[in-house]
Amino acid sequence: MSEPAAVDERARAPEGGAPQRDPNPEEEASHLAEDQTIAEAFLDAVADAIEAGDGERAATLCDELHPADLADLLGLLSEDDREKLIGLLGGGLPPEVLAELDPDIRESVVLAMRPEKVAEAVADLDTDDAAFVLEDLDEEKRAQILAEVPVTDRLALHAALDYEEETAGRLMQREFFAAPSYWTVGQIIDRLRSSEDLPDRFYEVFVVDPSFKPIGGVPLSTLLKNPRDVRVESLMSDNELRPIPVTMDQEEVAYLFEQYNLISAPVVDESGRLVGMITVDDVVEIVHEETHEDMLALGGVEADTGLSDTVIETVRSRFTWLAVNLGTAILASLVISLFDATIAKVVALAVLMPIVASMGGNAGTQTLTVAVRSLATKDLTAANAMRIIWRETIVGGLNGFLFAIIMGVLAAVWYEAMTGDTTTSVKIGFVAGAAMIINLLAAGVAGILVPLGLQRAGADPAVSSAVFVTTVTDVVGFFSFLGLATIVLL
Repeated sequence: MSEPAAVDERARAPEGGAPQRDPNPEEEASHLAEDQTIAEAFLDAVADAIEAGDGERAATLCDELHPADLADLLGLLSEDDREKLIGLLGGGLPPEVLAELDPDIRESVVLAMRPEKVAEAVADLDTDDAAFVLEDLDEEKRAQILAEVPVTDRLALHAALDYEEETAGRLMQREFFAAPSYWTVGQIIDRLRSSEDLPDRFYEVFVVDPSFKPIGGVPLSTLLKNPRDVRVESLMSDNELRPIPVTMDQEEVAYLFEQYNLISAPVVDESGRLVGMITVDDVVEIVHEETHEDMLALGGVEADTGLSDTVIETVRSRFTWLAVNLGTAILASLVISLFDATIAKVVALAVLMPIVASMGGNAGTQTLTVAVRSLATKDLTAANAMRIIWRETIVGGLNGFLFAIIMGVLAAVWYEAMTGDTTTSVKIGFVAGAAMIINLLAAGVAGILVPLGLQRAGADPAVSSAVFVTTVTDVVGFFSFLGLATIVLL
């Protein structure tokens, strides 16, 4: 193996001068804290520049930032400071920053920019990123920006925005490179070097038939390793090609990329013709977005809720599910009211019954979380549903038995210490333990059946499963505990 060539320091220096110093990594990272977020001191410096109206200082500070870091900085500023900073930067932002913005603030940032600056940025972005920038704007503002965009880019954006949100058609970029199977490696490389319409980043050349339907793909690394006269039909691979319909949901797209370890994939229209491509960096955004939505949904929070929302918007987004929870809590309290005579005679029951319901709720949440995640990743399907239901039933029963022993002993010891009544303490321990088994068993079954049932009904399991599971564990927990107490103690 040959030795790597030494770097000639003279080649790095201006003519007649000393070699240029390499950038200091510490200086480059001065805007970042140890956890790679925007440093508080840097944020204060930007805020000072904004307050002083010092555009030159603000531009200098922002020029240090990677587009993703500048997008984070905008998210940390208040809306007023954000608008002022954009104004100090000339009413525009680098195109890459718009693509990196959090969806919660993207619209407000675009509205704060001058329309011609937005148009310039949109024209420089790939169509998928440009569509994301424009999709949340109202029709009037979007038309105003598109009017400033060159005709070719405008038509491509109109075509992208015609597809439904969260589909492959909206997600794809329309810039790609395709070649017929009879082309040689040399022809493709020459065309790649001369073309001005290539995407900013791509990983393979798609091979198409005369009707422009994809029949294979050739990684760029394969092209570079073969002689110029080799035809691409001898290099292409068709067994790894996964054409994606334009109407496919973005969650399905993410699943295909994960399942088959894809780096990129062609997107085809209804007739099977190649119309775009999706790359793995787009899929990373999907995974982040879908995970974010599922986490919020499990907590009963709307998917478009963000830290930039006003108090009124936040209250409105959370009120609905809190009202639903109030209804389920009333239902649980009605169950308790059925046994008010029992509680009046054995007041200790009022102390113990929340423990049974709480343990059931926690156990149900554990099962529910695993089930919803498994449904999202397609690990839980109709083919293995019965096996998973049986497993969770056994897990719930075993956990119930183990905690029944712990709960029963603690309840009996506690009651005897309080009253000195050994006979009643044993009965209370038995009631608490038996109720624990029943409720944890119910929690395991509900935690898996509720999301499966909601998915079968066409609903999103992440959105409403938690309410139903909590209702089941509360009602079963209170009813079993107080019902057994009525039978055993009275």
